[in-house]
Amino acid sequence: MNTINNKKIAIVGGGPGGLTLARLLQMKGANVKVYERDFNKDARVQGTTLDLHEESGLKALRQAHLLDEFKKKYRPGADKLIIVNEKAEIFFSDHEEKPEEDFGSEHFRPEIDRGPLRKMLLESLQPNTVMWDSQFVSMEKEGGGWLLHFKNKASAYADIVIGADGANSKIRPYITGIKPFYSGVSGVLSVEGVYNSETTVPKIHNLLKGGKIMAFGGGKCFTVAAKGDGDLAFYVSYKVDESRLRNVDFSDKEQVLAWFRSDFAEWDNMWLELFENAETTFIPIPIYSMPLDQTWQALPNLTMLGDAAHLMPPFAGEGVNMAMLDALELSDCLYNENFSDIQTAIASFENQMRKRAAEAAQGSLENGDKMHSVTLVR
Repeated sequence: MNTINNKKIAIVGGGPGGLTLARLLQMKGANVKVYERDFNKDARVQGTTLDLHEESGLKALRQAHLLDEFKKKYRPGADKLIIVNEKAEIFFSDHEEKPEEDFGSEHFRPEIDRGPLRKMLLESLQPNTVMWDSQFVSMEKEGGGWLLHFKNKASAYADIVIGADGANSKIRPYITGIKPFYSGVSGVLSVEGVYNSETTVPKIHNLLKGGKIMAFGGGKCFTVAAKGDGDLAFYVSYKVDESRLRNVDFSDKEQVLAWFRSDFAEWDNMWLELFENAETTFIPIPIYSMPLDQTWQALPNLTMLGDAAHLMPPFAGEGVNMAMLDALELSDCLYNENFSDIQTAIASFENQMRKRAAEAAQGSLENGDKMHSVTLVR
């Protein structure tokens, strides 16, 4: 295949998948720009923690020569888990038996806060790789590539475009018309979480012990994770009609509290305290998944990765890991001498990506059903 080093590559979206791809391509000498809608690197609060898996996220970091840096930034012990019911009665804890560090083991899933992971990836890139405040609007074919248009920014040409712009991808419709389906589960995320958890919510803080809590009861699930700065993040999910959360104004704290008291009436007040003490930004998230049998015809200069390509529920911790593995496999395919052209390389990547992602999504959907089973923890 002719080298792509003389091609201009545009990655739309600066999440872990897009940034990992940019790093890997730059290591091979590619001309890459990342177009990110955030105003700058500090524009948005980076939410919950992420666990990286040996065969995917960590594999990509190894290939990107970033594993040593990751080891400096990850949080030992943050993967330790306690499982409780809605009354906070403990049913399982691995705090005593789980090793602090076990890199190389398929069962070791080290946790890192989103902010430090993003910072590490950004700092690995060449200067001016990320074009901030570049909200993608549309694109059109021009010559052998694409002319990309952005809100409040000049248009830019690229020979190859890669969509890494998440669940609501604006790139995806240029590749396929396949739509995601509602999984039957919706969630509410506290974006900033609770600051200074030790003094603000001491009961939960003492139960956390720097790790994670998963609480199950009545078909509902509450996930709480300690962050490295002394704050905590939390997320609640349950099986509910998709329209339910549309009837709540999640920018109004009183409506949020009224919703929780109503829909989680059987839950102990310590869980309500999280909502009472959290910062005001809550996001309702109806959980969607792409069809497991989706397929499309590969294009000669356009592809996508991560949630843009294979949105799935978050109940197996696979989202970020699949995105980072996508980045690794796509970079390898684009530079594989055995492919006669870029379209063949993209087709090979997409075929293996769809198969792998479908298996992960199936597991995530099955986990979601189990986690929201009425009889899970009793």
